[in-house]
Amino acid sequence: MAKYIDLSYTIENGLPTHPYDDELKLYQNRFLDKHKYNDSRLETGMHVGTHIDAVSHLMDSNVLIKDYPIDKFIGNGCLLDVREQNIITMQEEYIDIVEENDIVLLYTGFDKQFGSKEYFTNHPIVEKQLAQFFVNKRIKMVGIDLPSPDKYPFEIHKILFEKDILIIENMKNLGSLLNIDRFEIIALPLKIKAEASPVRVVAKV
Repeated sequence: MAKYIDLSYTIENGLPTHPYDDELKLYQNRFLDKHKYNDSRLETGMHVGTHIDAVSHLMDSNVLIKDYPIDKFIGNGCLLDVREQNIITMQEEYIDIVEENDIVLLYTGFDKQFGSKEYFTNHPIVEKQLAQFFVNKRIKMVGIDLPSPDKYPFEIHKILFEKDILIIENMKNLGSLLNIDRFEIIALPLKIKAEASPVRVVAKV
């Protein structure tokens, strides 16, 4: 029997956002007793909560989230345990763990800080050598339990984007995949005309 593990944050009013982003607002604007139906309204940027960045987020590209084939967001996953690393470095063992077309998840454990100022401003970052390794392996996507794999001027984003490797940010519960060698990741974004999209990411074990 397959087991499904949710790796996403709940979209709710007041969801913590990066200092650069506007506050997410989710509220009920129609009520059953008054309007004869319930309805809710969502006002949000695309880079809030668990989301996928497409290449056009930081590159001169016309390719939006809606333009990618569905199989870009589904694939074999592997987990790299990178806890207690302020700079996430390349390790020899990754050569045998990561395979072509994988969706690679970096487990930092920093999601424990989600909601704090430190989470958005003092998070670990990925080194260039590791990003280039992902490029050489021709992976599909990188997923992280961080708001970003880097900081301004976003060199890691650009190294990955130049080879059409997308980035899933603000994941959670990655520790639940420890000691599981292989699993499937399903990370379907909205079919939206934008450079990013909220996403519900699940691991199928």
